[in-house]
Amino acid sequence: MKLSPYLSFDGQCEAAFKFYEQCLGGEIEALMPYEGSPMAAEVPAEWAHKVMHGEFRLGDRILMGSDCIPQYYEPAKGTSLMIGIDDPAEAERVFSALAEKGKITMPMEETFWAAKFGALVDQFGIPWMINCEKAT
Repeated sequence: MKLSPYLSFDGQCEAAFKFYEQCLGGEIEALMPYEGSPMAAEVPAEWAHKVMHGEFRLGDRILMGSDCIPQYYEPAKGTSLMIGIDDPAEAERVFSALAEKGKITMPMEETFWAAKFGALVDQFGIPWMINCEKAT
């Protein structure tokens, strides 16, 4: 069994996945547009080239997403994507990269459980937590 997060975007899935590719070093594996799909008639004509389904690979994990049909889109709430990073400097780099044009909700700092931990909402409205555990 595998568990993969699926993100909904308001027309910015491709831009978000390209941003994540730059920040995290993963790879976009799929960006399938509505155009030419059985769902093409369900979206406005200007959404033909928006992402019906996308996949971004980071190591052995897949992050999926799409540009939600406009009348059904809701911003992310109640969840965060959590990335565990072993190196404090890399944790800081990833945090800073994801925070670009976003909103930091907890600055990257040492906590009682982590050498570095921080939380943010990226420029696409997706909440993230970056955690670097303390060395044992």
